[in-house]
Amino acid sequence: MSIETIDSVIPPKGKPKWLRVKLPTGKKYTQLRGLVDKYNLHTICTSGSCPNMGECWGEGTATFMILGNVCTRSCGFCGVKTGRPEDVDWAEPEKVARSIKIMDIKHAVITSVDRDDLKDMGSIIWAETVKAIRRMNPTTTLETLIPDFQGIHTHLDRILAVGPEVISHNMETVKRLTREVRIQAKYERSLGVLSYLKENGANRTKSGIMLGLGEREEEVIQTMEDLRAANVDVVTIGQYLQPSKKHLPVKEFILPDQFKKYEEIGLQLGFRHVESGALVRSSYKAHKHIK
Repeated sequence: MSIETIDSVIPPKGKPKWLRVKLPTGKKYTQLRGLVDKYNLHTICTSGSCPNMGECWGEGTATFMILGNVCTRSCGFCGVKTGRPEDVDWAEPEKVARSIKIMDIKHAVITSVDRDDLKDMGSIIWAETVKAIRRMNPTTTLETLIPDFQGIHTHLDRILAVGPEVISHNMETVKRLTREVRIQAKYERSLGVLSYLKENGANRTKSGIMLGLGEREEEVIQTMEDLRAANVDVVTIGQYLQPSKKHLPVKEFILPDQFKKYEEIGLQLGFRHVESGALVRSSYKAHKHIK
């Protein structure tokens, strides 16, 4: 594939105008916000201050995190706390299912911290959560944004067995930067996870990467090619933003035209859906990715 080089980045001297977002509004958002506050429901949308919250909630989509809020890994980009997680809450599947019912969510995205401290790495709670949601919300469609489970097939099989409409696992960055960005993760292992899922019956697979960490254009394209070789159906591409001064710095802000270029390349490569833009996050327009 021929690549036409364009000026793709600007130095990180304050957020550019395309990263400034309006506060979420609308009847559906206001209604859901009221329910979240009234029942003390936990969504990644609110805790992560997602810029797309208003849009997603307006379309009946929300993201929930299970297995606590302390991760066993210490990725350089992630704002989740690292340390010794609390004990597993076996009532959590019913709590998440109840939240989805109260909010009348049409499409739910479930994600979690890494739980390398557990023998099953949290995969049993993952499966039980999907089952509980299915029982209480039979018309709600699901995306499971899973950890790599260290690539162990037994754990991946538990996710496959409950049949979410979409199974996603994020690469996060290009191969060269993986060791710095995802300290305990491996590029090839993540590709292997995605490939195994598709080979063993996953209806739709999905992955995402962040830009602005110092990757080169050809590396981004190579990552997309690697994902297609693993038969991944959907890819999301967004701008990395530094959660705190302790995290990896933003090396550059990617221009909107460059995001558009990656979208066009991704579609040429054969992805069913490509979400590419500065404000794109893993669950952006997630309800469309089941089609």
